Amino acid sequence: MTSTTPSAPKATGLPETAPAPGFRPRATLPLRVEALRQFRRRRTLVTLALVAALPLLLLLAFAIGGSPSDPDGGSPALVSVATESGANFAAFVLFVSVSFLLPVVIALYCGDTVASEAGWSSLRYLLASPVPRTRLLFSKLVVALVYGVATVLLLAAVALAVGAAAYGWSGVRLPGGGTMPDSEVLWRMALVTGYVYGSLLSVGTLGFWLSTVTDAPLGAVGGAVGLTVVSSILDAVTALGGVRDFLPTHWQYAWLDALRPEVEWSAMVQGLALSGTYTVVFLALAFRGFARKDVVS
Repeated sequence: MTSTTPSAPKATGLPETAPAPGFRPRATLPLRVEALRQFRRRRTLVTLALVAALPLLLLLAFAIGGSPSDPDGGSPALVSVATESGANFAAFVLFVSVSFLLPVVIALYCGDTVASEAGWSSLRYLLASPVPRTRLLFSKLVVALVYGVATVLLLAAVALAVGAAAYGWSGVRLPGGGTMPDSEVLWRMALVTGYVYGSLLSVGTLGFWLSTVTDAPLGAVGGAVGLTVVSSILDAVTALGGVRDFLPTHWQYAWLDALRPEVEWSAMVQGLALSGTYTVVFLALAFRGFARKDVVS
């Protein structure tokens, strides 16, 4: 009796994970497609509308309640010079928005990215298309950050336009005293807007990371907003001393140093450095964790 030994399978010369001919990972989930999908969502349109309406509501509040005044008669506070010019009004709008409204908006854009797909049970179908996981995260992150930039710019632009129409362009008074030349208004406001957005990156990327570990968008958004609230509370505890320098919200008003006769850069540099550090850490956790995650929804 002759025993028969099964023959080994023929080598194909290609690894089992070889992509199909013509497959290009970078061509999957184009940024314009993802941007259009996010723009058509109701939450995006409602958010943009509310942000654009805020300067109008504040303008109406000043029209009804009258121009604010400095009760101490000393160096004017930002609110007391809000109606002096369009730039003063725009700075005041950013001041009242940076502590809660803008963090919520940025957290909403970034925290609702991957988690919403998981909540709709469409995430696994995207990955089976096939969309590489890194490409999926990259597309959603870039689109979320772009919408964040657009929202902050929209708020600043509408506030500046509305303020200029109501209070004029010249006569910019600085909150600490003195005036600002009209020729410096645009670049100072650009600096302020850029810093405001840069300081919010830590909140957005935390929401993005949480979006990769949960199927509940509300949990990811709430976690990022919760960080802002807790950080603000801890920052008010002066007994913490130098520990407060490492809180994400400690430097959120450092952009006020751009509204001085001479711009002071040290606090803004520290704030952006801290926000950048948190951003790198949260993004590393997001991409590393999602690459190993068992996606079942």
